[in-house]
This record gives sequence, C-alpha cells and structure tokens, in this order.
Amino acid sequence: MEEKENRGTETKIAPEEYWLAGIRKLPGRKKYLLRQQFKNAENVYYIEETELSKIQFLTEAERNTILQAKKDRGYAGEYEKMKEKGIRFIPYFSPEYPDKLREIPDFPYALYVRGTLPDCNSRKAAVIGARQCSPYGEKYAVEFARQLAAGGVEIISGLARGIDGMGQRGALMGGGRTYAVLGCGVDICYPREHIGLYVDILEQGGGILSELPPGSPPLPQNFPARNRIISGLSDAVLIMEAREKSGSLITADMALEQGRDVYALPGPVNSALSCGCNRLIQQGAGILLSPEALLEEWGISGGRKGKMNDKNQKVLESTENLVYSCLGLFPKSVDQLSAETKLGVKELMRILVSLELRGYIREISKNNYVSV
Repeated sequence: MEEKENRGTETKIAPEEYWLAGIRKLPGRKKYLLRQQFKNAENVYYIEETELSKIQFLTEAERNTILQAKKDRGYAGEYEKMKEKGIRFIPYFSPEYPDKLREIPDFPYALYVRGTLPDCNSRKAAVIGARQCSPYGEKYAVEFARQLAAGGVEIISGLARGIDGMGQRGALMGGGRTYAVLGCGVDICYPREHIGLYVDILEQGGGILSELPPGSPPLPQNFPARNRIISGLSDAVLIMEAREKSGSLITADMALEQGRDVYALPGPVNSALSCGCNRLIQQGAGILLSPEALLEEWGISGGRKGKMNDKNQKVLESTENLVYSCLGLFPKSVDQLSAETKLGVKELMRILVSLELRGYIREISKNNYVSV
C-alpha cells in the first residue's frame, strides 16, 4: 500500500478522485491499483484509450466501464453539491481515513461520511445481530451498548432493524457516540422508520458512513460488503442474537480474518435465534456474561454515567415510572398494564407513546409492549 499522504494535515481532494471512487462496476482493488500506477485519479481520468488497453490487471469489461465513465462531464459539479449537503468524501489516502479500516485486505477505496468518524484513540465495539430478534436480544443489545458507551466505548453497527438499531439506541442512551455503516448512500435512511435514530446519531456527535456514493439505493448485494466495514472499524464484534445460518455469523468470520475479537451472547438452547451465538461460544468466541465483566476484561473501569441516568431520574418523578416498572422481557397488553397500574387507557397510551419515543419500551405487536 502506498504511504499515507500528508499525514496530520488536510489533504486537498481533486474532483477526479470523487469520479474514480464513484465508478460502481469497477472493484475497489482495481481503483487502488490504477491510482498507484498513475499517481492520482486525474491521470486516470485523462488516460488515452490505447494506454488503457495495455493495463493487464483490467478485464475488457472493466476497460469499457472506465471509458464509459470518462464521458461523464458533470462529476465536478456533483462533488461540490455533495459537499454543500454536508457529506464528506474521504479516500483511503486521506489523513482522516480510519487507520484500522486501512489495515483490512479489502478496505474501501473511499468513504462518504455525514457527521464524524470514529475516534482513533477510543475502543470501538460492533453490536450486531438478528433483524427479527426477540425481546431477550433487544434488552441485552441495549444494555451492553448503553454501559459500554457510558464507559467511553464507541459503538459501530448498521442501523438495521432489530439488534443493530437497538444497540445504537442503547449507545445514545449511555451518552456515547455511535456510527452507522449503511448499505446505501449516506443521504438515504434505510430502513426509513429509523429516521429518528439516524438524526439522533448525528446530533449526539456520531456519524453515518458508506462506501457507496450518495444516492445509491439499498440493494441486497450491498449489505454483505457493508459488514466487512463494520467489523473493520471495530476492535471487537459483539453478536447478540443469530440463527445458525445468518449474516451475523458471516460478519463474525470476517472479523476473525481481520484479527478482531468476537464475543457472543449465550441464549436458551431451544431458541433458534440463539443457535448461532451458542455455536460461536462452543467454537471459542468470548462469552458475554455482563457489560461490567466485559469492561473489566478490557481494562475499563467506572465510566461516565451517561444520559440514561438523567432520563431515569426524570421518569422516577412521574407516573411514567409506574408503567415502565411493569414491563420486562415478556410483552404485556394495554389491558394488562391498565389493570396493574390502575391508569385509564387514555392516560396510559399517552405514557406508552412517550416512553417508546424516548427508547425505553417497544411495541412488538398491536398494543403489546416490552421494555428495552
């Protein structure tokens, strides 16, 4: 790999670098080799067709892809519009590009970023797992992420439904920073129902990242590649729930290949959602017994209290605490909660909506709630 350019100073990025990074059908490795051979993307953009035909590591289809891309005359304007939207373009040779990510074999040629990048001096943990997760998985995704974030650990995940989103919400509740790696452009919130989480991540000092240019749709083939970035940015990968065959286990394999630590949350032996985690533990993965034990293993003690404690204090001062205290891992209906709290349905629904909006509970089916 070529040496980092101007480490410690801001690197001026030519629009042609944005052009080269945005050639979608050209693999990142080939972009890297082209830039190495021709010193910069400007030289690649202005290369003659006869010279391009002599480059042996390119296939005929890839040469045609580059020639087609060279017809684009609007890339400089697109680059400026992207920056005006607050999206940063960070190629692999930029001083801002994360060192840990540059270490992996198939590192992204460039990142598109809204907000900030992970702090190179902080420990980082990925919290991932099943999209269709159980209340058990949700609860511990939130709890581990919350306490790790309160101890100064930055949380990396994919903003997906289920474990990913709950882990990132937990990090925010712990007063920490979290970073979402998307399988689409950073200007697209996917899934759309996580727009509140997307905004909160940015407002609390975290970031939204992707290797795909702005406007790229969330196609299924984008997500396996996205997962290598999640593990690549992290020091450790925590898998909270996973079926025996799942994308989370593929991410675990990627993490091990990248030299990252892998941990799994044990679960009931009769739970299909815990089969993958239990299998990982059997094969030697670290076992997640408690956030406190994990922090102790990492040599992190104490930690700031985080925003969650402030919120809990506010809850204790109102009837919201009465409702929240009645909820746990197993769902309860509005009728059950009304009977237990002696609150009218109208008042109860107001409290439930408030608690759900602030991330304390979740409606898992119509009028049935669990704590998170």
